[in-house]
Amino acid sequence: MAAGMGFRSHKSLLTILFGFLGLFSFTVEAATKKYQFDIQVKNVSRLCHAKPIVTVNGRFPGPTIYVREGDRVLVNVTNHAKYNMTIHWHGIKQYRNGWADGPAYITQCPIQTGNSYTYDFNVTGQRGTLWWHAHIFWLRATVYGAIVIMPKPGTPFPFPQPAREFEILLGEWWHKDVEEIETQGNQMGLPPNMSDAHTINGKPGPLFPCSEKHTFAMEVEQGKTYLLRIINAALDDELFFAIGGHNLTVVEVDAVYTKPFTTQTILIAPGQTTNVLVKANQVAGRYFMATRTFMDAPIPVDSKAATAIFQYKGIPNTVLPSLPSLPAANDTRFALSYNKKLRSLNTPQYPANVPLKVDRNLFYTIGLAKNSCPTCVNGTRLLASLNNVSFVMPQTALLQAHYFNIKGVYRTDFPDKPLTAFNYTGAPLTANLGTSVGTRISKVPFNSTVELVLQDTNLLTVESHPFHLHGYNFFVVGTGIGNFDPAKDPAKYNLVDPIERNTVGVPTGGWTAIRFRADNPGVWFMHCHLELHTGWGLKTAFLVEDGPGQDQSVVPPPKDLPAC
Repeated sequence: MAAGMGFRSHKSLLTILFGFLGLFSFTVEAATKKYQFDIQVKNVSRLCHAKPIVTVNGRFPGPTIYVREGDRVLVNVTNHAKYNMTIHWHGIKQYRNGWADGPAYITQCPIQTGNSYTYDFNVTGQRGTLWWHAHIFWLRATVYGAIVIMPKPGTPFPFPQPAREFEILLGEWWHKDVEEIETQGNQMGLPPNMSDAHTINGKPGPLFPCSEKHTFAMEVEQGKTYLLRIINAALDDELFFAIGGHNLTVVEVDAVYTKPFTTQTILIAPGQTTNVLVKANQVAGRYFMATRTFMDAPIPVDSKAATAIFQYKGIPNTVLPSLPSLPAANDTRFALSYNKKLRSLNTPQYPANVPLKVDRNLFYTIGLAKNSCPTCVNGTRLLASLNNVSFVMPQTALLQAHYFNIKGVYRTDFPDKPLTAFNYTGAPLTANLGTSVGTRISKVPFNSTVELVLQDTNLLTVESHPFHLHGYNFFVVGTGIGNFDPAKDPAKYNLVDPIERNTVGVPTGGWTAIRFRADNPGVWFMHCHLELHTGWGLKTAFLVEDGPGQDQSVVPPPKDLPAC
């Protein structure tokens, strides 16, 4: 229990602090919150194995950023590690300020060893749970943490006030160095080894060896309600999460309030966040919190469950915890049903401003392919593509090339639809459709409305893909299994209260339609949040042009922006 006690006392102090600040809501102005992130290597032991990992401030997971809606945030990142580094503030909209977004070679070049860079951004019109992580190579396997955005002073949650809050970060753990695993996979042309365990707050739990000290525990009191801020920081796995014997009430995803609904299990894709209320209303005891992979395609995954302990006050540690009953690993029906329940709150205070008129219709197919690689094991290398274009990372950051009008870095001719239509989700297609490689992005006029349909395909195999769009939230207006039908499917869209989020799962062998208004000028990355697929090229970007107004163009870059 010692590991959990420090965390609880810290949260208690935080709750008292925010409550104290709330007393002075009539005088409190937006604050400036400053953090120092030292990127440093630390030896960490899990599963009877010790290894050096890259951390922030020697912590795994890293420190939580606590802010209020309206605050300015300054995070000075100093890189003491041997790897280049960038940090992405996942879900922060960064209006006109892509310089603080963080994806390497998209909005900035990396922070090199021995150098520093200050991320300077405002938290405007957002409240809830987001997160931060490294956005270069596979370093986010250990370099990640939570962002907690409290509402403005005097503004209550639109759900019952919890007695206490806890952050729950779900992750993965490898015995070996993740960068070596990634490099080895690339050299062989094969998928790298899957993780050796999942983790909850960096700890795999007591079902794994040598985990007595590596189990997260939270203490609760009978009759009280708790808010869990759950983050999927795993590199490659969609995850179930449940607590033995207790229901979860979903109240927010990706820092957007939802219509509350109760479930025994949540499903959360890499990059997503989910806030749930849980009431300690069962027989006082010890209950396992558990997380395990969801995968409904014929692809091998790490299927072992990580656990933590939900423990009632006064119950001794000798009491054996009871496990939750998680859905089957390939339970497609649960996944589709769960995601269908997610709806925006859509109240006058928190409206769902869904674009009803669409200026630009985009249709992107998701595909895997094999390209020739004479030095690889099978003579081929796996690639991933959108509309048969596999994205190549530039050597100059795209936002810098755009802002300073540097020629030859990218092309703005990314196709709005696939050049060749086919039966996308029919029989498996092993033929290479001639996947091209290049740094090709889409140019979008300022303030135009965009509808993007993401279509999974059976090129090599169908699979679920969580897509993240930087700089924006979007509305998930429709989803389905099979091929998208432009004549029939739009009639089934939810244009009243669709869920609003920044990362969405495209179902295995299916499609998802999203809409957003392009009112944030800059260059914004869009990619699959399975790190494996991102590395294979399943990514692109939108160049949103400046608007005509005074506050509708990209702000000038900071003076300490890393050089390319």
